[in-house]
Order: sequence, then C-alpha cells, then structure tokens
Amino acid sequence: MKKSIVVIGIGEMAGVFTRGFLRLGHPVFPVTRGMDMGEVAATVASPELVLLTVGEKDLHPALEKIPAAWRERLVLLQNELLPRDWEAHGIEGVTAVAVWFEKKKGQDYKVLVPSPAYGPHAALIESALKTLEIPVRKLDNEDELVFELVRKNLYILTTNIAGMELEPGTTVDTLWNSHQDLARRVADEIMDIQFRLVDRELDRDRLLAGMVEAIEGDLNHQCRGRTARARLARAIEHANQFGLEVPKLHEIHGRHQG
Repeated sequence: MKKSIVVIGIGEMAGVFTRGFLRLGHPVFPVTRGMDMGEVAATVASPELVLLTVGEKDLHPALEKIPAAWRERLVLLQNELLPRDWEAHGIEGVTAVAVWFEKKKGQDYKVLVPSPAYGPHAALIESALKTLEIPVRKLDNEDELVFELVRKNLYILTTNIAGMELEPGTTVDTLWNSHQDLARRVADEIMDIQFRLVDRELDRDRLLAGMVEAIEGDLNHQCRGRTARARLARAIEHANQFGLEVPKLHEIHGRHQG
C-alpha cells in the first residue's frame, strides 16, 4: 500500500487535493482544527507528504506547530505565500504550489491557468491533480517559484483592492478593460511591496502579462472577495515596514475604513 498523506485543514481546497491523492491510491489522514498535530505525528510519523491548507491568517500559527518529523514533507498553497513565510520558522525543503483553480462550496473547481509547483513533492502534486484534469506546471528552480508566487499575489491583491473602488460584483474583465488605470496604479504599488518582501526586483512587464493571462482565464471572476479589507491592511502594513510610499493604497483605505 502506498504511504499515507496528511492533510491539515479540511476546507474546499483540501477536498480537491484529497480526491487526487485518493485516486492515486494514497490513504489520506485528515487533521482538523481541534486535533493535536504532535499526537497525530506519533501515529503517522513518516507520511509521503503533509499538505497544509489553512488560510493566510492561520498559516504562521500552524507552521509553529508542525512536528519535526513533518517539516521536510510540507506542501504549502496559501494565497499571499512567499518564501519568507516558511523561512521564518526555519523550515526548508518545502514544496509550494501557486494554485490557479478556484473551488467554492457547492460548486466544482474552475481552472484559470495551470498551477506552477516547485519542490520535492511537485511531481506527486502534478500526478494527483492530473487525475482530476487540473493542469500543473512543474518549475525548474526557486527563482521561478518566487516569480510565480509574486504573480499570484499580484493578481489577488490587485483585483481585490482595486475592486473595493468598484460596484459589488464587478468582474476582473470590467476592472482591466474599463478601469485599467486604477488596476495599474494598484498593481504598481503592490509590486513595489512584493519586491521588498522577496528582496529582489522582478520583471514588471512579465508580471503584469501574467496577471492579465489569469484575468483572461476567467473573465467573469469577481474582483472583491470577503478578505479584501484585510489584504489591503496587510499591504499597507508591509509598505510601512519598508518605508514605501503607496498613495493609491492609502487613498483606497481612507475611503473604506470602518
């Protein structure tokens, strides 16, 4: 029998990955919020991989609790994910996936573009999602991973934050094709912040082209998610930490406080 896979966090995204793992014949051991990871690790000490699917706000508390036996088996897929997140906990050998498919309650998944993955378990992730006809693109090196994570963050943060200025229900198609100046101003400031977070400059034109590719992957995707305010607050907090001027983000924040 194939080795077990541990899945921490049993939400919509976890369900998609679990289906893929099960189709490959891997037993899946779920870890819910109320369970003690240490106790689970005593039973499942050497899983094939450990998929962490908690939300952004729960990422660092979860990483703090990862048992030693699991640290080199981690697969991460959170939004706003960057290497500094796992490096802050002294964790190495992570597999990271920039997930470009959407899964909402009561609906099946929808693919925007292929999901890039890099790390020791990228091939298994690709195989699992292939059973569901979800395309994965394995990356060759860490530099490519950094680019793809920033690209994903650029898309999420730009569409969410710029969408705060538009009517509820506005699509990314409308944002980019009818309010492109707004989107570009927000995107420029988000890139400034992201470059400081990854401690390097990346190709702005290529990142924008990658964001537009994702927009065109689902033109009807709504801009403003329920976490838009929190994303804006985090972006401004990061900008303040680096002493960056982000006038457009402050302008939007000033109009949407409270």
